[in-house]
Amino acid sequence: MLRSALAVFVTLFSLSESKQKDFYTFKVVNSRGKLVSLEKYRGSVSLVVNVASECGFTEEHYKDLQQLQRDFGSSHFNVLGFPCNQFGQQEPGSDKEIDSFVRRVYGVSFPLFSKIAVVGTGAHNVYKYLADSSGKEPDWNFWKYLIDVNGKVVDAWGPKVSVKEIRPKIAEMVRQIILKKKEEL
Repeated sequence: MLRSALAVFVTLFSLSESKQKDFYTFKVVNSRGKLVSLEKYRGSVSLVVNVASECGFTEEHYKDLQQLQRDFGSSHFNVLGFPCNQFGQQEPGSDKEIDSFVRRVYGVSFPLFSKIAVVGTGAHNVYKYLADSSGKEPDWNFWKYLIDVNGKVVDAWGPKVSVKEIRPKIAEMVRQIILKKKEEL
């Protein structure tokens, strides 16, 4: 009896824990090896992308992602890049090499994190959360997940959907943040 009551309690506790999780509750390692709480991005819109340096989508995506970062700024919006070598082995470098390459070639100023697995048994918990929340799991490089100010997944797109196509949705979400802040003044 006690054992089954304990099992029910543990199950309910686990369910309530999972319901409380959102994207911003995770901690990740950045490209320079430092542990970072994603909590620092709460209150802004985030576009989470599994990036690769040697993919056919690399140039267009990196240029457009950097343009988004430049246009919407880090106080209301951030691109969050997660290098991944799972698809076509198109991100073979070390974290330091990847960071140096994208900053030099594409002028990347958005946060870049340590290389991770995004699918399969070794998938990082952040990506398990993104796939579970959206019902969409990456099947190639440059999957994009749009996260709202509260850490909830709004939508997800594969690499064939350009950054330019989702820009209006991001612009509207950023606009809502700005309007809300103006109302609070």
